[in-house]
Amino acid sequence: MMPAGRYYVGDLCYVMTDKEWDEFCSLTTDGLRCLHGEFNFKDGRRFATFGTRWGDGKYFDTNKLYEFSVDAGLIGCMRLNEINIKKLKLNELEELGAIIDFPYEFGTGVTDSVITIGHVVIDTDAEYEDEDEHEDEDEYY
Repeated sequence: MMPAGRYYVGDLCYVMTDKEWDEFCSLTTDGLRCLHGEFNFKDGRRFATFGTRWGDGKYFDTNKLYEFSVDAGLIGCMRLNEINIKKLKLNELEELGAIIDFPYEFGTGVTDSVITIGHVVIDTDAEYEDEDEHEDEDEYY
């Protein structure tokens, strides 16, 4: 379970220093296999991370309220006040993922490519229509 608070939800590679990313990788990989779940840094900060079905790209929650840019093949969450990168502004974080208040302790998980972070559900295997993509395809036929 994750404690209540205000969280960044998205690809965690955007919100970690190089040193934190090294520790993150040592906690969340086993050889070539990526581990999913909730983890703690040595300093006690807690985060959750789950791999996406198709790796990098853009994903949406099932209500299409939030869009998540992914460059490390994962979506996770971390308390906003425990993120050490000061160079990112709140609006930049919201462009990469979402800032969400969780008033109560919440669960996280992944089942069949569907990531759940509290009330936020992200189907990373869903098909989303992209009209521009189909327009480009028509040019080749």
